[in-house]
Amino acid sequence: MSIDDRGKRQLEFHVDRRGLLRRASAGFPLLSLYGLLSEEVRAAEVSRNPQSPRQPHHAPRAKSVIFLFMGGGPSQVDLFDPKPKLADHTKIPIKLPRITRDATPNCRPSPFRFQQHGESGTWFSELLPNLSRHADDLCIVRSVYCDQIEHSGAIRQMTTGDGVLPRPSVGAWSLYGLGSENDSLPGFVSISRQSNLAGKVIHGSSFLPAAFEGTSIPDVKKPIANLAMPVAREIQATRLAAIRRLAEVYRRRREDDSRLDARLAAYELAFRMQTRAPEAFDLSRESRATQDLYGLGQKDTDEYGRQCLLARRLVERGVRFVVANVDNQWDAHGNVRDHEKTSRQTDRPVAALIADLKSRGLLDQTLVVWGGEFGRTPTGQGGGRDHHPYGFTMWLAGGGVRGGMTYGSTDEFGFFAVEDKVHVHDLHATMLHLIGLDHEALTFRYSGRDFRLTDVYGRVVNEILV
Repeated sequence: MSIDDRGKRQLEFHVDRRGLLRRASAGFPLLSLYGLLSEEVRAAEVSRNPQSPRQPHHAPRAKSVIFLFMGGGPSQVDLFDPKPKLADHTKIPIKLPRITRDATPNCRPSPFRFQQHGESGTWFSELLPNLSRHADDLCIVRSVYCDQIEHSGAIRQMTTGDGVLPRPSVGAWSLYGLGSENDSLPGFVSISRQSNLAGKVIHGSSFLPAAFEGTSIPDVKKPIANLAMPVAREIQATRLAAIRRLAEVYRRRREDDSRLDARLAAYELAFRMQTRAPEAFDLSRESRATQDLYGLGQKDTDEYGRQCLLARRLVERGVRFVVANVDNQWDAHGNVRDHEKTSRQTDRPVAALIADLKSRGLLDQTLVVWGGEFGRTPTGQGGGRDHHPYGFTMWLAGGGVRGGMTYGSTDEFGFFAVEDKVHVHDLHATMLHLIGLDHEALTFRYSGRDFRLTDVYGRVVNEILV
């Protein structure tokens, strides 16, 4: 690890002694220098794993992140942000933005009742009876906004910081900055898929070294294929050693290509995973009481309950970043009452995750983030609500975040974020800050300039931190 002239940290993954000698204009005069450096060089060669743990920029509040990604766009005015004024008007009496897709100006009051919960008096919809019991553990942020109004662009921005161009996901940036605490499991795992997207937006590494790409698990009931050891362990180890020797020959003329290191690291990780991962991914090892807590075996909650329970098991074992994705289930163009079904599927598992992390002493060191790519309009579209990037709700818990608070607000109709606004870049800056990374210093040089997750924007939302 080194510091460049701007004080920004750049990561060095290995030093090649052959490259050191070959690049010298006169190799032999440098042999004495090589002797002085040999111990450091050899140590670097022994540890080529790009996911090796690295020092944070500052003391972290959280070791891991669980991003509960609510794909489809949950409606803020039907879940966390009650707006009784909507019932007083037929048409919304404010000037709407030019880009509203197919939404009408017709007010659509929420059909769901709201009630205050906890000592904090936080408002929750009746759709969230289990989560509302944890009101005093959550920080509800009602003033999030983004720049994209279509699913694909908004998902890109929420997960990579850029709504248009291919960029590394926030999980990949986290792994790049800190490495992994477990050398036998992936450092970044994305569970389930997102049908609104093609490719690897949620778990991709883009221009970062390929080793920081997340491991995708499209089917939580069959998490990772081919984990069984096909031959004796000694034979596997011998094969891996042979692959590495051949790779060294290939590497001599291709030292700037990160894919080889990534592939070798993947082979070695796969070898270790054949011993450790079956236990980590085996949910049957949990007690019946824990499985019941998450709703395993129940029609509505089994799928997302498995994702949330697996997320807990992974961070418990040192996995840095986990995404648990509900695909596009919160999409509510046709009927806002579709939220009833999605709430039944997710409310119990999410509440169980908070309770389980807390009971095990893990919540303080795990940052939990809940939210979708955008919200839903407080006005109508057919029987439902349209896409809404102008002001919506997300929540955070654990990992240095203040519980029992509501931050920011939308206008009296729930359309625009108006107070203490939090852009997606601010959210990302805060997430990185809590795991010990400075979003302005975590950079990667690509195509002639330094890139970062937050581009040239973003601020840490210190007001919501303990």
